[in-house]
Order: sequence, then structure tokens, then C-alpha cells
Amino acid sequence: MVDWQITGPLSRLLRADNPGPMTLKGTNSYVLAAPDEKSVVVVDPGPLMEDHLGALADCGMVELILITHRHADHTGGSARLHELTGAPVRAFHADFCHAGDPLLDGESISAAGVEIKVLATPGHTSDSLCFFLKDDGEHGAVLTGDTILGEGTTVLDFPDGQLIDYLASLETLRVLGSATGPVTVLPAHGPTLPDLASTAGAYITHRQQRLAQVRAGVELLRQRNGSEPDAAAVTALVYAGVPAAVQGAALLSVQAQLEYLSQ
Repeated sequence: MVDWQITGPLSRLLRADNPGPMTLKGTNSYVLAAPDEKSVVVVDPGPLMEDHLGALADCGMVELILITHRHADHTGGSARLHELTGAPVRAFHADFCHAGDPLLDGESISAAGVEIKVLATPGHTSDSLCFFLKDDGEHGAVLTGDTILGEGTTVLDFPDGQLIDYLASLETLRVLGSATGPVTVLPAHGPTLPDLASTAGAYITHRQQRLAQVRAGVELLRQRNGSEPDAAAVTALVYAGVPAAVQGAALLSVQAQLEYLSQ
């Protein structure tokens, strides 16, 4: 049975069955359409899983496929969904487009009766995008990809993902969410969240706290060993309680933080 979740008057999600340490319960594929519209927009087809892609293909006349960023748990099924539906696939990078043009920061898209604004939000990856649906609910909704998750925090895919970019992107989202009332967060992993501004603000605070921990950890290791510590040593100290399955992700985050602190 296909388990659709209604997330707003213009949006619903179908979670792919690809749970894991980095994907949480799975990748959320979103379908966007105005009420009574026969055509739909799919955001993040997810991995190459025939059952999941078949359900997306059958949910309406797929007019357009949008991608939040390049990672395979979002793009692995893109070419197949394009094949099934004929709909163009658009992403920031041309390498992940199929019969569609690359997306542009600030671009407005009208499709399936929905107005979608494209927001460049690099940091998790250099090509990360968010999509703002101003009419999806009282104050709108933002599909945040992996820039903001429904639970936990986001890994920076260093060196492609940079902390200086990520902090700027979080501030962009915080300001957007503060402009009216609570904007709903529609993340690519985890549950939806009710308030973009507060969530983005909490993410910024978390990053600042981690930076302080990394800075202190570097100083402690310098004093202890008399030399400049490498990222692995800092990770072992600062992220000691992180499960082994995500230690690699923690190392990437530390590398991004050390790069930021060196600037």
C-alpha cells in the first residue's frame, strides 16, 4: 500500500524505503499540485527503486521533476522517472538535468497550478537548493532538501560543502521564515516542522556551539601534544559520543569547521 502523507494544501510526500544513518527513515519525495489539477510536480524522486518511482509516476500527469541537490538518495531515480513520465528533470547542475535546463537562484516556476520560487542554499553541498511555496498553507512552506532536516542536524559534504556558505544559507532561510508568520519546513528526511525561522535559528546556534567546541578542542590538543592536531584527532575529541555509523560524517563536519576557522 502506498503511504502518502498530506503536508499542505499544495503538497504531499511519499517516503522511499531507504532508511539508514544518513537518510533517517528514508528520502521524502514531494508531489506538488493545486487542488483539482491533473498535472503534478515531483521534487526529489529519491533512489532507483521501481516501486517508489512507479507510485510517483502514477500520482498524476508528471509535468516537471525538481532536484534539491546531487546526492544519489535524491537523484538516483531521476533518469528512470523521466523515462516513465517524459517530464523534464531540472537541478542546479546540468549533470543532473534530463531534458531540462539548470535551475537559477531566484527563479520563479509555475507548474501544476503552483508557484515555486528557487532559492540557492549552498552548504550541505555546493548545489543545494530550497523551494518556497508561498501558497502552501497560511504562511507558505519551504522544501529544504538536506539543508534543514526534520530531526538532527545536517552534514556538510566537505570540501564541496562549505560552512561559510551554509551559515549564510541558514540566515537566508531564517529571514524568509521571519517575514510573515510560521513557514512550514518540508525536509527531505524526517518529519515536517512548523516554523522555519526558529528551526534555522536553532541550526545557526548549534553550528556556533560546535565551532566553539572545535576551537577549544584544537587548543587543548595543541597544549597536550605540542603540535597542530589533524581533523581526525579533533573529531575523536569533540564528537566522541557520536555513533560509529556516522563518524565519517562527523569528520567531514570537523574538516569544514577547521577550514572555516582558518579563514
